[in-house]
Amino acid sequence: MYVIYVNDRPITLLSKAELRTCDPALLNTGADTHLTANYSGKPRTLLQYADMLEKGSPKVLSVAIVSEDLEKLWEDFKSKYKWIPAAGGVVKNTKLEKTLFIYRRGSWDLPKGKIDEGEDAPTAALREVREETGVSDLLLGEQLPTTYHTYRNRKEKRVLKPTYWFEMKTDQEALVPETEEDIERAEWRSIENVLNDPAPLYRSLRHLLERL
Repeated sequence: MYVIYVNDRPITLLSKAELRTCDPALLNTGADTHLTANYSGKPRTLLQYADMLEKGSPKVLSVAIVSEDLEKLWEDFKSKYKWIPAAGGVVKNTKLEKTLFIYRRGSWDLPKGKIDEGEDAPTAALREVREETGVSDLLLGEQLPTTYHTYRNRKEKRVLKPTYWFEMKTDQEALVPETEEDIERAEWRSIENVLNDPAPLYRSLRHLLERL
């Protein structure tokens, strides 16, 4: 199963077997605002569903596309987008027993950024955490589930961005937010506190954090 967030709304690609056990949180917008469709095998039709979510119609808040061949469906979906991978960290402070969050452009977020050419995902994740928050003493842990979201670049081209997440630990408390990247604050907070905060949190991150 693959979950891609388009305009902060989920489009879920899954097999017929997975449909029966799919996380209800992905399909909880109600029967009148959720659309489930069988994949026709024609890649161009996938953009029709993505456009429904991208345009922000109140009539469609989530989409599930079902196929007997999930990997072909995934490859067909990817073929319609430019692939720009990113990496980031879920950093836990062993002293404070809290997690590192940043506040950027009106939303809570996790430190992350684009993977540079020739760089692997773990190295990029460590670098981005250091650059965006000033935390340099980091112990890399296990890889976490990957999140996916789409956007349009400056040329209005469709971009699909996978973000590879990694567990990290530190006992460093001092934080220095990278203001050049529009990061207003960097804070140690409990995950529960952020999930219950009225300030916006991207649904892709909410889905990730709720599974930790």
